[in-house]
Amino acid sequence: MEVKTRALVLHALKYGESQLIVDVLTREQGRVSFICHLPKSPKGKVKKQFFQPLTLLDMVYNHRANQRLQRLGDIRIAQPYSSIPFDAYKLSISLFIAEFLTHATRDEQQNQPLFDYIETSMIWLDNVPGFFANFHLVFMMHLSRFIGFFPNLTDDVRGAWFDLRNGAFTLLRPSHPDCLQPREASVIGLLMRMNYENMHLFRMSQAERNRCIELILYYYRLHVPNFPELRSLEVLQSLFSS
Repeated sequence: MEVKTRALVLHALKYGESQLIVDVLTREQGRVSFICHLPKSPKGKVKKQFFQPLTLLDMVYNHRANQRLQRLGDIRIAQPYSSIPFDAYKLSISLFIAEFLTHATRDEQQNQPLFDYIETSMIWLDNVPGFFANFHLVFMMHLSRFIGFFPNLTDDVRGAWFDLRNGAFTLLRPSHPDCLQPREASVIGLLMRMNYENMHLFRMSQAERNRCIELILYYYRLHVPNFPELRSLEVLQSLFSS
C-alpha cells in the first residue's frame, strides 16, 4: 500500500557503512521505522541532513505490514527550520523533545491531532524571536491531552493534592505515594494555564523550571510503560539560568 504522509524525525541510528535506521512519527500511520540507504554521491536524492531530530518531511513509501523496517520511495524536507539549527537554546530544546517523543509516542498508531500539535509547536518555536525558556514545559503538559492522560483540573483548589496516578486533584491525600502535596500540586494547575502565547509572563528560576521538568517526567513515567531517564535532560537544565 502506497502511503503519502508528512513525518517528523525522532531518531536516526547509523547501520553499517551507508545506511540509517530512522524512527519517525507520521501523520497517516503513527510511528514507523525505516531503513535508508545514503548514497555516496552528493547528488543523491536521500541526504543525511534529512534525518536530523524533528525535521519535517514529506515522504512516500510502500507500507508492508509484515516488515518491521520500511523502505522509502520518495522524500523531501517539507519546511526547513530557519532558527532552530542555529540557536543553541532552541536546538537543545528540540533535541530534548525529540528524545522525549521517541519514548512518549513509542506505540502510537495514526493520531493526526497529535501530529498536528507537534508540527505546529515546532514551527512556533522556530519562528518565535525570544522568551521561550518555558516552551518544553508547556509542550509536554499539553501533549498529554493527545495521548490519554491530560490532568483533570476540576478540583484544582487551594489546599488540594494532585494524584499523579489518576491525573486528578483531590482534597484528600491519596493512599499511595505517587502524589504531590498541595504546595507542589499548585504547580500542575499553573502549568496547565500556560500556553505558548502567555508563557513569557510566568517567570521561573532555573531551580523552579528544573523541578517542573522533573515532575512532568515523573508523571509520564507513571503513564507510559518503560519510560526511561532522558540523556538530553542534563544539557537542557544547564542552559536556562533565568
